[in-house]
Amino acid sequence: MMAIRYELIKECKQSGARLGRLHTPRGIINTPIFMPVGTAATVKAMTPEELKDMNAEIILSNTYHLYLRPGHELIEKAGGLHKFMNWDRPILTDSGGFQVFSLGDLRKITEEGVEFRSHIDGSKHFLSPEKATEIQNALGSDIMMAFDECAPYPADYDYVKKSLERTTRWAKRCKDAHKNPDRQALFGIVQGGMYKDLREQSVKELLELDFPGYSVGGLSVGEPKDLMNEVLDYTVPLLPKDKPRYLMGVGSPDALIDGVIRGIDMFDCVLPTRIARNGTAMTSQGKVVIKNAKHIEDFTPLDPDCDCYTCRNYTKAYLRHLFKSGEILSSRLLTTHNLYFLINLMKDVRQAIMDDRLLDFREEFFQRYYGK
Repeated sequence: MMAIRYELIKECKQSGARLGRLHTPRGIINTPIFMPVGTAATVKAMTPEELKDMNAEIILSNTYHLYLRPGHELIEKAGGLHKFMNWDRPILTDSGGFQVFSLGDLRKITEEGVEFRSHIDGSKHFLSPEKATEIQNALGSDIMMAFDECAPYPADYDYVKKSLERTTRWAKRCKDAHKNPDRQALFGIVQGGMYKDLREQSVKELLELDFPGYSVGGLSVGEPKDLMNEVLDYTVPLLPKDKPRYLMGVGSPDALIDGVIRGIDMFDCVLPTRIARNGTAMTSQGKVVIKNAKHIEDFTPLDPDCDCYTCRNYTKAYLRHLFKSGEILSSRLLTTHNLYFLINLMKDVRQAIMDDRLLDFREEFFQRYYGK
């Protein structure tokens, strides 16, 4: 028995984008979907109830961070991650691969796994494919990620080739170590950098392992957007039509829409929550930087076209005052708005696919948001 099942409902005649449903043990996820990131078992500044009110159907948590603090054993004792954080909808956990590889000089990669020093206290740890899988099994997430090596950008061909081949070997080890395949779906992660033949090799090797879903990793790591889209253009069509496709770490409106056009079903990113804490909002008219002086006496909502809690109740002038005063409520209200904005953007994208007009939607949205 498979833990999840992907149902393809429709392909957009204009763009080829997919409308689908992902059936999981804890509910149906409508795709394409944006997943808010709850790194340390919480989406920063938000309660689970608030996330449900804005119809977040799935959130993401982070293996690396939860392993270091409070520890997966404690979360398992609490009855698993869902119970621990009071969230009864689906959760996806990443494997910790990206976090470990972004530690730079604090880590050392071998065939066995990665030795690294904690960014919290400098203590020494070792994460292997088996360990990353064991942690995720203990967390009890609905969708787990195989432990992979995320090659940096730029990186030379030989390095990326060795890296992707190790990722394949690690993916097999994750699959062998996975204890709950009937309850938790383990996704393979396609690597291969910006090299077409290496991406093809990675897909081919992972398809032989027959995962219930596939992630495209190693993108949004500093490369130009057009290069990311080019990699997606030749990678995504190689993936199975009857399984979900997840582009990791992408959350800007242009990248979400362009990713959907290229056949991606799932996205996640800390962008909306991070920029909210820094005083920036995504709106139907483009970005609003709330600290700017022009908002001092602006008694209009953040976004006139938005009906989120923040836009229904507060003005730009008040939000600016909160931000300039260092008030916690500023983070809460701007985060509420940004997540609501992206969740509803994806709802509009799904409707545009249903109406066979996603390319027209893209043009209209880009004109309003980016002025192009």
